[in-house]
Amino acid sequence: MPEIQEDCIIPASANIAEGVSIGPRVVLAGDGIVLRENVTLDAACVIGADVAVGQGAWVRAGAVVLRSVPPNAIVEGNPAQVVGYLNGSRLESRPDPRHVDVQALGDLKRPAMVPLGIGQSSLYLMRRIEDARGSLTVGEVPDEVPFTPARYFVVYDVPSMELRGEHAHKKCQQFLICLHGSCRVLLDDGVERCEVTLDRPDIGVFMPEMIWGTQYRYSPEAVLLVLASRPYEEDDYLRTYDAFLAEMERSKA
Repeated sequence: MPEIQEDCIIPASANIAEGVSIGPRVVLAGDGIVLRENVTLDAACVIGADVAVGQGAWVRAGAVVLRSVPPNAIVEGNPAQVVGYLNGSRLESRPDPRHVDVQALGDLKRPAMVPLGIGQSSLYLMRRIEDARGSLTVGEVPDEVPFTPARYFVVYDVPSMELRGEHAHKKCQQFLICLHGSCRVLLDDGVERCEVTLDRPDIGVFMPEMIWGTQYRYSPEAVLLVLASRPYEEDDYLRTYDAFLAEMERSKA
């Protein structure tokens, strides 16, 4: 059963799953609100009409949520936006996902590959050449990039509160490099999560198939290059977290 504290406004139409914790003075302000499993709503937050809060998400105190919240996300502010992600299944035991400190890897001989512990995901430190004329970073295919790309796309002009990605692929692999500015990359295998901040063009993240990927907190000038191992195939996408988890279960059977 959900845990609901005092002085809350909860409409009869609200769809509240098992394990939800609702703090005092929370307002569910309208119809069509869905709170998935293990959601935590802190005191005095407001959830707008037709908003779905994904499983395991945490809405911090006083947040005003006007758009749906991804699974395992932390949101705050008015209007609320994603400021991080959580690990595990319950708030008391789920710390922020491990954040890789790229600066601490600066002494590795390049090119270098560092496993991230989320499936086969890896961080790549690419070769770089610097002299008085400027700087250059390079990666040869297939020796220094983990696959031969079939296509690329570039993401830019992303408002800082927007999320990109939020899907997994059944077969396609991706390699992400932030050419300018910065963004955060979340990698999720359905159980554990890891975050990397991409803020240099000589750092890449390899995201294999069957990893749920999200990119967020783009700086205003960010330009993200994504190399993909396969051409665009709509049926290769898993566009909801539930579909991703179900596919993971099928793969284990």
